[in-house]
Amino acid sequence: MNILTIVSADVDQARANDLASQFEHLLIGGLPDGLLETRLLGDGQGHWAIHSLWRDLPALDAMRASPDPPAAPALFRRFAAEPTLVIMQVIADSADRA
Repeated sequence: MNILTIVSADVDQARANDLASQFEHLLIGGLPDGLLETRLLGDGQGHWAIHSLWRDLPALDAMRASPDPPAAPALFRRFAAEPTLVIMQVIADSADRA
């Protein structure tokens, strides 16, 4: 079963370009094993979220057990923001309708 993590934080909208650039820089390094896709979302008012879709809970647990801090919360902390994390199971998906 896929797992979706949602890491959210408030970062001053004036720093939007820097935040997006650093997120894109993270992607250049490649995705950890089991991370299927990830995206940075913003509402244009300083509210941000990173949604990451994981293959399964063991893949997420393996990333969290590594010595490196998880990338999404670390990115927000570099902008002096304190992120929140929600972990959800994907119950149904539009891909299932194909």
